[in-house]
Amino acid sequence: MSWEKELEELRRREAMAEQMGGEAKVARQHGRGKMDARARLAALVDDGSFREIGKIAGKATYAENGDLESILPAPFLFGKALIEGRPVVATADDFTIRGGAADAGISRKMVQAEKMAHELKLPIIRMIDGTGGGGSVKTLEMIGATYIPAVPGWSDVVKNLETVPVVALALGPTAGLGAARVVASHYSIMVRGLSQLFAAGPAVVDGLGESYKGPEDHQQAKESLGGSDIHTRNGVVDDEVASEAEAFARARHFLSFMPEHVGQLARRSNCLDPVHRREEALLSLVPREEKQVYSMRRCMDMVLDTGTVFEIGRMWGRTCITALARLDGWPVAVLASDPSYLGGSWDAKSSEKVERFVKLADQFRLPIVHLVDNPGFMIGREAEMAGTIRYGVQAMNAIYKATVPLASVVLRRAYGIAGSAMSNAETFQYRYCWPSGDWGSLPISGGLEVAYKSEIEASDDPAAMLAEIRARLDKVTSPFRSAERYSAEDIIDPRDTRPLLCEFADLAWRKLQS
Repeated sequence: MSWEKELEELRRREAMAEQMGGEAKVARQHGRGKMDARARLAALVDDGSFREIGKIAGKATYAENGDLESILPAPFLFGKALIEGRPVVATADDFTIRGGAADAGISRKMVQAEKMAHELKLPIIRMIDGTGGGGSVKTLEMIGATYIPAVPGWSDVVKNLETVPVVALALGPTAGLGAARVVASHYSIMVRGLSQLFAAGPAVVDGLGESYKGPEDHQQAKESLGGSDIHTRNGVVDDEVASEAEAFARARHFLSFMPEHVGQLARRSNCLDPVHRREEALLSLVPREEKQVYSMRRCMDMVLDTGTVFEIGRMWGRTCITALARLDGWPVAVLASDPSYLGGSWDAKSSEKVERFVKLADQFRLPIVHLVDNPGFMIGREAEMAGTIRYGVQAMNAIYKATVPLASVVLRRAYGIAGSAMSNAETFQYRYCWPSGDWGSLPISGGLEVAYKSEIEASDDPAAMLAEIRARLDKVTSPFRSAERYSAEDIIDPRDTRPLLCEFADLAWRKLQS
């Protein structure tokens, strides 16, 4: 009276599913230097924690007598798993089955994965390889008609962006819907040389008669059209890594800073880095020569918890550094000017990057630390052509709309509208200024000769007059004059930056937890 016969049938079907696209196609996947979908899932999550859902779903073939002959599994795997002991929804496209094309898939499976994430409030990780549910031209002949395009379950993708952390790993050529699923995330990664992303691949582009003519080698053509060198520098994808293993590690690291869902707070970690650590090198970090650069990343390493800086989007919007980090174990979002690139001036891409990052921090309730050395928005014809002021204002709007606590530290320059975007000036200004602070509506070097033009031209010695005016204004622009009027709240010893920011983090999290 047992059901062992049916369980044998289940195990047989499960064994067929584990074959994926078949031995030859799995070997071809490995031959391209790529892991297969099941190996990726095992490598991403905690050992042995993946519980697959819908494993035996697929396209079955039956004999005339009704007996099962074979199953072509659905080219999409998903299930519940653990990452650092916390539950997640883990998904992976199986490129060995018709490159993930829709005519081999079951759309409900992908839709259910997305629903599971936002309904159960679990982070979701998408490992995307291929069209990721998109169709192929062969699909039309099989259906016998064409159709008006629609994406089943896209509203669930949108809900996830509003509800839970979403991580997307592009692990192969991703086109159409696959590319859209990469972009519809809070954090995305490409593997250098392995991943490409495009609205349509080289063959389709050439077939439609567009001007693009890539290299004859197919792999080189894909890289030329949509490689990581392109998309991690234009802001479509956040980061590139050298291997799939590194992509998995970064996905796990990103999630370690995140809560499991909106409405839950992120977790504090144990901190062995002394709160009162004072780095002597901070005292001489900012050069006295105003045009000389220094390393803001070195500053971050010295003031944030040792080894916790997780930079996002390093290769695009480069005048502003965006990173997750910790202060006394508390997770924080960090904005930091990069004076080594375009002097730290915000251009259109940097402004876009700031806006996106601030919205991420606010959505997942991470306090913001802003390390400021901003000489203003980029100026000139190229900056105007790029619409810099619009993107810059949108970045400032995001900072003003953010409701999480924010602390700013002015290391050197803060000029113009971009400088004023360091924080919301209408709220309590949790702000510290270094003695190297230099601020105003515009740099003196950019306006002095215009403002004092008549005096300089009337002088017998214009050069001496210019030097005299500059010396007078150097005293007026002293940060101590600003502090006298309480427009600079506190001027601090740079070595005290870490202890003071740890104090801020403690107070900020006290508020968030109240």
